[in-house]
Amino acid sequence: MIRTYGARAAAGALAALLVLAGCSSKAKDSDNGDDGKAAAGGVKTGEGVSGKTITLGALTDMTGVYATLGKSVTQAQQLYVKQLNAAGGVCGYKVRLSVRDHGYDPQKAVSGYTELEPEVLGFAQFIGSPFVAAVKQRVDGQDKVLVLPQAWSAALLGSPYIRVIGSTYDIETMNAVDFLMKEKGIKKGDRIGHVYFEGDYGESALAGSRHIAGEAGLTVVEQKIKPTDNDMTAQVAALKQAGVKAIVISAGPRQAASLVGVAAAGGFDVPIIGNNSAFAPQLLATQAGPALAKNYYVSSPSLPIGADTPEAKKLVADYRAAYPKDSLDNGVVAGWTAASAFGEALKKACASKDLTRAGVDKALLSIDSFDVGFGIAQDFTDPAAPSSRQSVILQPDKSVTGGMKVVRDAGASEVAQAYTPGA
Repeated sequence: MIRTYGARAAAGALAALLVLAGCSSKAKDSDNGDDGKAAAGGVKTGEGVSGKTITLGALTDMTGVYATLGKSVTQAQQLYVKQLNAAGGVCGYKVRLSVRDHGYDPQKAVSGYTELEPEVLGFAQFIGSPFVAAVKQRVDGQDKVLVLPQAWSAALLGSPYIRVIGSTYDIETMNAVDFLMKEKGIKKGDRIGHVYFEGDYGESALAGSRHIAGEAGLTVVEQKIKPTDNDMTAQVAALKQAGVKAIVISAGPRQAASLVGVAAAGGFDVPIIGNNSAFAPQLLATQAGPALAKNYYVSSPSLPIGADTPEAKKLVADYRAAYPKDSLDNGVVAGWTAASAFGEALKKACASKDLTRAGVDKALLSIDSFDVGFGIAQDFTDPAAPSSRQSVILQPDKSVTGGMKVVRDAGASEVAQAYTPGA
C-alpha cells in the first residue's frame, strides 16, 4: 500500500498555495456544497454529475517516489470503473475517473486538487498524507467532498469527508512491533531501530513505535530521512552501533531495499519490517532480492493480491487480462478496495435518490462492514477512528503471485486495540 512523507519545510509553501487555491475555487450555492438539482427519476445531483456521467477524481503519483504503486492503484480503479459501467453504472449514470499525476510534488498535488474539485463528485484516490492534510481544511469547510486517500496518517482522522481505509500508520506500526516481539524474539529491554520519512507518514508511524515501546519496555533508536535519501548506509551504521535487535522502516520501496541490502552486506542480521507501502515486488529482481526474502516483512492492511480467496483470484485474472504487460502488487488491492468502497457508497446514495456530495458521504458513513475479499472488514461509521485496527504480516516471496506471502493472519495487537489515535 502507498505511504507518504510531508516535509515541515514545505508547510509554508503549502499554506501559501492553499490561500491562492482557495481564492480561485468556485463559490458554493448551499451549505452542503451542491446545487441540489433534481435529475430524471427524482435523483438529487450536484457537483460531478453532468449529463449521464458521474466524474470521480484521482490524484496519483506515477512519476515520483511511489510511481510503481501509483500506477497499480490507478489501473485497478480504472478496471473497477470499466466493470461498473459494463454492469449498468449507477442510477443510469456512467462513471468516469479523471486522473492527475502529481509526481509526489506538493505544488502539483494542491493545484491538481484545485483543478479537479469543482468537476468531481469525490476523490477515489489521493496519494500523499501531507497533500491530503494540506487541503483538509477546504475539504471539511467549503468543499465537503468525499476523499478516500491512499494515505494513512492519524492526522487525517476526524473528518467526515476524508475516510482512511484500514489501520492508520501508528496502529499498523504497533502491529508490526507486536509481530517482532511474538515471532522474532524482541523482548523487554531491547533496542529497536526506526527509519522514517520526515512528515506526516513517518511521524505517525513513529508515534506507534514509541507508544508500543513504552508499553513493552523497549527503546526506539530513531533515524529520520528524506524521500530523496536513497542510500541507507549511514542509517544502518548508526543502528548497528546502537545495538538494535530489529528495525522498523516507514519509507518507500527504494529506501527499504537499500536498508535491507546494506544490512545484509555488512553482516547485520536483524529482522526488518516496513509499513505496507515500503515494498514493491520488482525489488525481488534486484541485488537486494535474496536479503528481502530472508529478513524483511511488511505490515499490511489487507491480504496480498495473491490471496487464496475467490475475489482475489478473479481480480488477478481480470487485471492480467486488462494489463498483460504490468506486474501485480498490493497497489492493485489498495486501488480496487478504495474504488469498490466509493462504488458501494454511490449505490447506496442512488437507492436514497441523493447523488449529491452530502448524499454520497452519508451513504459511506452508513457502511459498517465492507470487505471486497481481502480478509479485513472495514467500518466507516466513525470518522474519528480508522476503519480497521487489524494488520496482516507479509513476507516477500518471488514464487507467489504479487511477490508477497502471508506469515501472520489478520489481527490487532492488544496495544493497538486499546490505543486512541492522536491521543
